[in-house]
Amino acid sequence: MTTTLPTVMLDLIQEVKEHFHATPKIGRMFEKAFKNTYETTIQRHGDDTFVITGDIPAMWLRDSAAQVRPYLILAEKDNGFRDMIRGVVHQQINFINHDAYANAFNQAPNGARYHDDETYMTDWMWERKYEIDSLCYPIQLAYLYWKSTGHTDVFTPDFKKALQTIIATWRLEQNHDQSDYSFVRTGCPAQDTLSHNGKGAPVKETGMTWSGFRPSDDACQYGYLIPSNMFAVVVLGYVAEIASKVFSDVDLEQSAENLRKEIEEGIRTYGKVNHPEFGDIYAYETDGYGNYVLMDDANVPSLLSAPYLGYLDEKDPIYQNTRKFLLSKHNPYYYEGDVAKGIGSPHTPPEYIWHIALAIEGMTTTDIAERERIIDHFLHTDAGTELMHEGFHVSDPNQYTRPWFSWANMMFSEFVLTEMGIYVKGSPLAKTNREDR
Repeated sequence: MTTTLPTVMLDLIQEVKEHFHATPKIGRMFEKAFKNTYETTIQRHGDDTFVITGDIPAMWLRDSAAQVRPYLILAEKDNGFRDMIRGVVHQQINFINHDAYANAFNQAPNGARYHDDETYMTDWMWERKYEIDSLCYPIQLAYLYWKSTGHTDVFTPDFKKALQTIIATWRLEQNHDQSDYSFVRTGCPAQDTLSHNGKGAPVKETGMTWSGFRPSDDACQYGYLIPSNMFAVVVLGYVAEIASKVFSDVDLEQSAENLRKEIEEGIRTYGKVNHPEFGDIYAYETDGYGNYVLMDDANVPSLLSAPYLGYLDEKDPIYQNTRKFLLSKHNPYYYEGDVAKGIGSPHTPPEYIWHIALAIEGMTTTDIAERERIIDHFLHTDAGTELMHEGFHVSDPNQYTRPWFSWANMMFSEFVLTEMGIYVKGSPLAKTNREDR
């Protein structure tokens, strides 16, 4: 484990403490959360950086990217952070090239796994729940690394191979009937396995790409997960730019751009519904046959996070309609209690909301009062630990899940930094706020 704290990190922590001098607990919480990931989850091995999620000894492609993302601010100035994040990308790319359908991996081919599932497995894989966002996040991290540091050393031949694999996978899953991917878990809740003998509910071809599971690792009810398809649209734009400016590969650029347009058209055609109270809103999931799931989940990508991901502007009228729906009792996973209100997840108990969702709510609004309310929620829902958790009860934050959850700590840290006008270079938030730190 890495434990020595670099000067560049200590300097930023001090800057945060000084900014929030009137609310010293925010400074203490930031220090503890921002240091936690660096001190407890990062394992360097040669060119690779393995990142555990916290209380699970495996590396998720999604979580690991989100866990180190705020450290890109430090990587602008510090070679140690630059090398560490480059190692994360390198490790992620190795995993994708090993198997594009797995969501979580072991540090070594030791055969450790969450469950003996009925799906193709190797000793490298901890779990093989296929999630679109697992392939989006490494592209996003590599792109932001390039924009933050100016270095293109992550864009190796193996990286290019992974991009080609990702595009091929998403193209194949535009018609899931052609795919041989299936996933069955026995003796588990329904959300931990795919229906229809492991293939998931039937879907119609729409141009979107199919996902077996949500970023919560819960099974999709309908296979076209709109937030993850939105994320795919964004990162395919990144792929096209990388192909053009770094690889000078016209074929890869065109392949990414064509797929991006097809998925985008699918979202526009099949991903929206007209709600009797809120008007046109984005659905969470659809099957293309006219069935929809209207909700949002705390995990990112979510519908609420669409501006954070860069799919649309926060002022977009359909997003605003959707946001009003999501932050209301019409969303079955929106909860209000004595201490806080916000979005939870079917992955955690009823009446539990997530610190990740609070951070996203704060980073996707221009309403100062709403951001101040989010800060207040953070201050009063840490259960005295000065760290973030997965979910907590809206009326009793002393009831919470996962005391050690690095992703939540880093989302809180990023939100705090945005309160100071500090953004990851190249990120949609930085562009929206015209910050170029």
